[in-house]
Amino acid sequence: MRIIINNNSMEPIYEQLISQIKNQIITGELNDLQPLPSVRAMAGDLKISSLTVKKAYDILEAEGFVTTVHGKGTFVNAADRRLAYEARRKAVEDDFSNVINKAITAGLSKEEIKEIVEILLEDYDDSH
Repeated sequence: MRIIINNNSMEPIYEQLISQIKNQIITGELNDLQPLPSVRAMAGDLKISSLTVKKAYDILEAEGFVTTVHGKGTFVNAADRRLAYEARRKAVEDDFSNVINKAITAGLSKEEIKEIVEILLEDYDDSH
């Protein structure tokens, strides 16, 4: 399991952990029922507080991405890959909503917004 913490980021460390673990679950890098490192091991490897790791694990469990079994550890949930995908999709929709609101506030019409998106998608297709 590979986690990279950016101490210069405005995003809190526990949120960085959550997003990276979710991404690894969605992409299949973390397999169903695979154990996550213990709170102490993760904290030691990343040189961060155990409380920060615990908070991230607790949130992941509350969102259904992992299950913690007392005395055994924290494990990736077997059936929640679809849930993880839906969570990422919702985050993208929220980002689009914010951008659309910003564009409308700036005076762009719906057609202009659609045109910008189409141009950006064409550029994306050419570069990928």
